[in-house]
Amino acid sequence: MFDIGFSELLVIGLVALIVIGPEKLPRVARTLGHLAGRLQRYVADVKADINREIELDELRKMRDSMQKAASDVETSVNTELAKTADELNQSVAAAAEGKPPENKPG
Repeated sequence: MFDIGFSELLVIGLVALIVIGPEKLPRVARTLGHLAGRLQRYVADVKADINREIELDELRKMRDSMQKAASDVETSVNTELAKTADELNQSVAAAAEGKPPENKPG
């Protein structure tokens, strides 16, 4: 995130000690530590929420593709079932008339 080395931290600490003073510096440092912790937790929560939304979106896409595949299979089965029913009805009708059934390849 930030590229701060030890020497930069030392300079910041010395400036803070001079500006704030030795009595208030521990209290300010503790407050800054609490605020930094809150900020880290907030960022972690936002990242977790974003990841959850991404996973949820992926699951929705997967569900939609599975529903489409199931619908395609159902359509295919219904089409083949209708063809088979028509062929059986034709065979029954031909048998009722006394004709030999037609042999269709397929």
